[in-house]
Amino acid sequence: MVPLHVVILAAGQGKRMKSRLPKVMHRLAGRTLLAHVVAAARELEPAAIHTVYGHGGEQVRAAHEDLGVQWVEQREQRGTGHAVEQAMPAIPDAAAVLVLYADVPLINTSILQETVAAAGGGALALITVEVENPRGYGRIVRDKDGALTRIVEDADASDGERGIKEINTGILAAGAGSLRHWLGRLDEHNAQGERYLTDVIALAAGEGIEVHSVHAAAVEEVLGVNDRSQLASLERYYQRGRAERLMRDGVTIMDPDRLDIRGEVDIGRDATLDINVVLEGNVVIAEGVTIGPNCVIKDAEIGPGSEIHANTIIEHAVIGAGCRIGPYARLRPGTRLADDVHIGNFVEVKNTRVDRGSKANHLTYLGDSEVGKGVNIGAGTITCNYDGAEKHTTVIEDNVFVGSGVELVAPIKVHAGATIGAGATVTKDVPSGVLSVNRGRQTTIDNWTRPTKGKKAP
Repeated sequence: MVPLHVVILAAGQGKRMKSRLPKVMHRLAGRTLLAHVVAAARELEPAAIHTVYGHGGEQVRAAHEDLGVQWVEQREQRGTGHAVEQAMPAIPDAAAVLVLYADVPLINTSILQETVAAAGGGALALITVEVENPRGYGRIVRDKDGALTRIVEDADASDGERGIKEINTGILAAGAGSLRHWLGRLDEHNAQGERYLTDVIALAAGEGIEVHSVHAAAVEEVLGVNDRSQLASLERYYQRGRAERLMRDGVTIMDPDRLDIRGEVDIGRDATLDINVVLEGNVVIAEGVTIGPNCVIKDAEIGPGSEIHANTIIEHAVIGAGCRIGPYARLRPGTRLADDVHIGNFVEVKNTRVDRGSKANHLTYLGDSEVGKGVNIGAGTITCNYDGAEKHTTVIEDNVFVGSGVELVAPIKVHAGATIGAGATVTKDVPSGVLSVNRGRQTTIDNWTRPTKGKKAP
């Protein structure tokens, strides 16, 4: 079997992005453009992936240390042909080469497999697509029999050639030995003064080599990102595709154009996602879950039948079955909720386990805590877990009732069945089954007059 080497061109500056960030580091669906392309290439199981970098190179490499690619520097920006040439010393003549672009993030693996297959037997293959407005793209020039003979760049095209709607995507595959030979014959006699990779097409055709074109069905899958408007358009195309697949699998999405998925999701049947939901990282949503509008869920797991109400933020948390969360709740990292837990409006939970049937419905902070079964946490309760240097744990055992406006100063344990009266500041452990009350005596002052502002001097 012929080994496959993938060359990804990522050296462009991307001036039209008008950004200090290298173009390939801009994100689509939460992942950099370069990471999208590497992921597609990885599915081909190549012998190696060679990423050619230039502008902002160290920044690009540092942001992608986990990609497992071989980095190749293009020190001089002398065109796409010159860029591919930088990777060729590490590729044996007997290998097949697939050239991709780091700013074409939605390329899919199936068309890449077709392109590599079409380049077998010594042929050259490239991906083309038809567009209504081909301005700025290289045109595919064919002879009277329809055979592909060359590609002409927009800047070098004649008026007749500019009317051609079939364009070159730049993605091509060929044998490494042949590609090395053609790259060595490139010149810079063109409007840009660069060594165009596309010129290898005419060289191959001139030598009688078969040149096959693989036609892309969807323009968006082979379009490059040159500015922020194009990036936004591809983002919406990608998100709509994700939404369509979820709906086919039995998920209700109130408005597919107002859903953002920035990671890997697993969503069960009969789950419902309202508008403006953002799912980031690894998210598992079980059957029958309802997610309200404007919720952000990141690296979380939500059990069957739970309800997440509007404007709730959940991050690195696990939620059991039949829970009710929000609206306006925040579950921070380390939150673990058992079944049938209620976390209400303006309640924040961090690094806390809450057992079955417990509830904190209003204006509460639970941090670094262990909460047992059947516990009621009253409105305005806070666990005072930080002493200015260290975090401390609050333990609230089963069937405790905590009244409103209570401060629990950690480290502290409230034993099973205890009741804490409203307004208490609790600094010592509370025994089982008792009532703990800690309030100052209320004083009423008769004939008291509220202060008023004095008149200003004229």
